[in-house]
Amino acid sequence: MADKAVVEHLRAKVSEYRKIILQLCCRAQGLHIGGDLSCAEMLVALYHYALNIDPRNPAWEDRDRFILSKGHCGAAWYVVMAQRGFFEMQELLDTYQGQETRFCLHPCKTACPELDSSSGSLGHGLSVAAGIALAGKLDGKKYRTFCMMGDGEIGEGSVWEAALAAPRFKLGNLVAILDRNKMSLDGFTEEIMPLEPIVDKWRAFNWNTVVIDGHDLAQTVDALDALPPVESEVPTIIVAETVKGKGVSFMEDNPLCHYMKIDEAQLQQALTEIDEACRAVRGARG
Repeated sequence: MADKAVVEHLRAKVSEYRKIILQLCCRAQGLHIGGDLSCAEMLVALYHYALNIDPRNPAWEDRDRFILSKGHCGAAWYVVMAQRGFFEMQELLDTYQGQETRFCLHPCKTACPELDSSSGSLGHGLSVAAGIALAGKLDGKKYRTFCMMGDGEIGEGSVWEAALAAPRFKLGNLVAILDRNKMSLDGFTEEIMPLEPIVDKWRAFNWNTVVIDGHDLAQTVDALDALPPVESEVPTIIVAETVKGKGVSFMEDNPLCHYMKIDEAQLQQALTEIDEACRAVRGARG
């Protein structure tokens, strides 16, 4: 069972993260904010709990690797990395998407070498992650490779090619995380390209498949703690059931929040709602 102190620490980081990403959305006049909010708990749990990384030495050879396959949510990646100390938060807030910035709309490793990979062309991340995991296995390394995907990209054939290959090469050091918010750019996934039964499909591809509430930090921590040993031969996917735009009433389950601009009034409303939700959680705990 997840340690209560750990969960409380992560919950505070998630609240901070949501406020920062909303402020960035207002400053930058638009972000892929719906997906940035749906993956909040998972990103925070990875960077503040699970990943074996060193912000002072981002190229450390034995670090865990992380690939953000849903690269349009690059701002989310930057914010959680800044929280973790890879770079200054103020630099991100002041320069995001500027002419001289290293924080591009889609993550670019050339511009921002602290990243493990560039991304943005959907459907490629799992293949990249599988290659990195295979290299680690061949080199006898003990690191894990994590790959976060959006469910809108699961219709890409390259995803399923990688899903076939990972068990074949016994990549027990590969962990995929699916942000299952049930929406893509054009609307609800089940109305565009139905994915269900998604859990059965991954199990049929011989993956260790775990389903969680992606906004429940205790479940998220438990799933990360329960990963098979790096030396195992079966890759793992965590299917995280989430809500697009989580935490903001005018964004939740709203297809229009895939990419959205917010003004100062909307920002203040969103920040107030996040603070109220935090107080409600504290009150429920007594």
